[in-house]
Amino acid sequence: MNIQPLFDALGIQEDAARALADDLRTEIAALQARLREAETHLEHLAITRKTVTALGERLPAHPVSPDLPEHPDYPRILAVFNEVTGPLRARDVCQALDHELLPKNVEGTRAKLKRLVKLDVLTEVDVGSFARKQ
Repeated sequence: MNIQPLFDALGIQEDAARALADDLRTEIAALQARLREAETHLEHLAITRKTVTALGERLPAHPVSPDLPEHPDYPRILAVFNEVTGPLRARDVCQALDHELLPKNVEGTRAKLKRLVKLDVLTEVDVGSFARKQ
């Protein structure tokens, strides 16, 4: 009996299995490289999220509107409202801004508060009582 054809057939199958195993190892190596890239990208995204969250916590709760009139009192008025939780009257805002409590100062402040209401930054909860827009 001649078993050489059997050995030849086994050799062909071994070569095919070895080639398949080599191809699979190459694919696995490529997939592992892609996996490392994806994991690195995930780490970078997590760091970015953490950084943005930390920066977001430092920002004021209510950013100053870019449409504010060009007067130094407007950002200061908004800063006053950022410090309180309830509504304020014009007189309270004057005190917080260290303005003298003269009628002209209180009325000027009231006019600024009314303008901020028109700009949709503040709301007038009661007559003469203003609060930050929610």
